[in-house]
Order: sequence, then structure tokens, then C-alpha cells
Amino acid sequence: MDETMKNQLQFLGLKSLQENWDAVLTEAKKKQSSYQRFLTNIIEKEYAEKKEKARLARIKRANIPELLVMETFPFSKQPRLEKKMIMELYDSMRFISKKQELIFIGPTGCGKTGLGTAFLIHAINQGYKGYFIEFGKLIDQLFQSRADHSEYKVLKRFQSYEILHIDELGYAPLEKEKAGLFFELMRGRNRKYSTILTTQLGFEEWGSFLQDNHLTAALIDRITVNCTVFNMKHCISIRPKNVVYATKK
Repeated sequence: MDETMKNQLQFLGLKSLQENWDAVLTEAKKKQSSYQRFLTNIIEKEYAEKKEKARLARIKRANIPELLVMETFPFSKQPRLEKKMIMELYDSMRFISKKQELIFIGPTGCGKTGLGTAFLIHAINQGYKGYFIEFGKLIDQLFQSRADHSEYKVLKRFQSYEILHIDELGYAPLEKEKAGLFFELMRGRNRKYSTILTTQLGFEEWGSFLQDNHLTAALIDRITVNCTVFNMKHCISIRPKNVVYATKK
């Protein structure tokens, strides 16, 4: 490949063709490809590479702390889970098309975040824009936005993700203003996009951190209109333990 061709391919963003020019020509000669097949192969390879780059970029922007996928979830350790129902929802992508809330309720270490993350990554892999954030950090960002007068911009950002995973809802009680901001976010997303929530608290306990009975009732009423609840309250902790006791018998 001469320098002119190299520069032209670089300018066009055809990186795969630029890097594999000789191999592409050799393969075409070997298979005696028609012009149509030759061009089709080039376009298909460039398309596949750009699509994969876009997928990886969406994954990176999604802020996922650990890339937990469904294939690695230890269902054998959680026999109480309805694996068939979970996989049907996962494979069908119905939670996205129907703009459902996915709510995982259970004790620490039972796999709530792992399952939620698997659904998030699956949606991102299918081309959707998603994001992962811990509940406490989300509330801090929303509250800070009110202080610096960027509330509309920040709310709009979190309301616009096609799938948003909010992890560990309700660790600490919220002040009334912060609870109101969270309600505003969920109201803006409800029936428009899919939201994943993980929490240790059952619905009857949400008032303990929202600290407003009317707001709690309004929030639960909205999100349960169209949702799937994964009741993991009786699931055991599957988090690996590595404890060393520095004591004598």
C-alpha cells in the first residue's frame, strides 16, 4: 500500500482495511472473489469493527464497577431463584421494550447487583445507552446540582438513559429535599425507560429512608404499575469469603 492510499484510508476512518490491506487483497485473489463479494467483505469487516468499538465505548461510559454477565451467575448456589423466568426476561429483552422497572430485593451478598449488572450489560450490548450508579452517589449528585443551579441538566441526564441501574437503594435516611429529588428522577423515567433498582428493603420498609409516607406511596404506586420484582429475601450470601483469624486455639 502506498502512502497516498494509507492516508486516504486513515482519513475515511477505515482502520480495519488500512491494517489488513495486504491480507484482504491476498484473500480476494486466493478465492477469486467477484467485485461485489470483495467490496461486501470489506464493508462487513469495517461495520463489525466499528460496531464493536461503539459497544466497548458504551460499556466504558456506563460506569460499571465490575463487568458481571449472566453466563457467570451461580444459579446453582441460589436454587430459590426462578432461573427460567429470569432467562426468559433476559433473552426476550422485554424489560426494555416494555420500559419496565426491574427491582431486586434481598440481603447483602445474595447476587442482586450481579443480576442487575447482567441485565444492564445485556441491554448495552444490544445498542442501548445505560449507566450504573450507587444510590448514595446519585443522591449526592442530584443534591449538588440544586446547589450549583444545574439541577435541570443533571436530572435530564439521568432521566435520558435508556437503562439506568441504581444500586443499593435506601442505605441511609434521606432529607425531605433529597427524597423529593429522587422522586422527581423516577417520575421522569417512569414508563419512558427501564430502571434497575437493587435494595435490601422490601416495599413496606421504603418509608424508613424516604421519610415521607405520601411520597413513598406515590413512588411505589408509580414503579409497580409496570415492573418485575425479584424477591431474593430468602437467598443466601454467595459472596466469596477469605477470612484469616490471627488467634491461637
